[in-house]
Amino acid sequence: MAKLESNDVYEQDGVAMTSRSFREYQSMFALQENVLKSGPILDVAAGASSFTAEANLLGLQSYAVDPLYHLTAEQMHQHGRKEIEESTAKLEKIAHRYDWSFYGDLATHRQNREDSLERFISDYKTGRGSRYKIGSLPRLPFAGNSFSLVLCNHFLFLYQEQFDYDFHLQSVRELIRVCRTGGEVRIYPLVTLRREPYLHLQRLIDEIRKAGQRVEQIPIDFQFAPDANRFLQIRKEA
Repeated sequence: MAKLESNDVYEQDGVAMTSRSFREYQSMFALQENVLKSGPILDVAAGASSFTAEANLLGLQSYAVDPLYHLTAEQMHQHGRKEIEESTAKLEKIAHRYDWSFYGDLATHRQNREDSLERFISDYKTGRGSRYKIGSLPRLPFAGNSFSLVLCNHFLFLYQEQFDYDFHLQSVRELIRVCRTGGEVRIYPLVTLRREPYLHLQRLIDEIRKAGQRVEQIPIDFQFAPDANRFLQIRKEA
């Protein structure tokens, strides 16, 4: 793989707070109705995504956890608007490196983020402290075996340069801990901010399999960043 130039990658200081929609989650995680209705859902490092808000409107039981949930709705809204402004400017410079099949174009991508943020804020005002919990990996504020489906998108693996292998391994183990036996953990994407495969993915998969869990890389139709067309599926066996 050719080495990427520094001006050809998505530059990010710290961890971004993103605003993604229920429809995006459906596509990223290939979420079918039977999986969504299997029991309580947890969205980890959820940021200002509207998945939980939209899921509950559909009669699903969904919760979200993020370290930023100590912020008020107004503060989250301000933070979200700032993130959308900055991320759109970054994407505009390297738009040719991405697949716009799902979103159409940059303007529609931005509108999707803004709509998701507004839906999130509306629900956060009433659900903060109940549906929206303060917490961060690798230790979540939930009892073991609490959720039938645990989702984590655009956090693990993405920040390879900021978080080491041990953090990733302990975080995945924590996602498994809060998942019910027979349930699933799904993580997307499997590439870094530099659009390169996560370096230690196979090592991590081997560790989780040794612990008795079933692990697969599931191909999906959704793709925005190059090679970001799979998610990691962990079926909790015990």
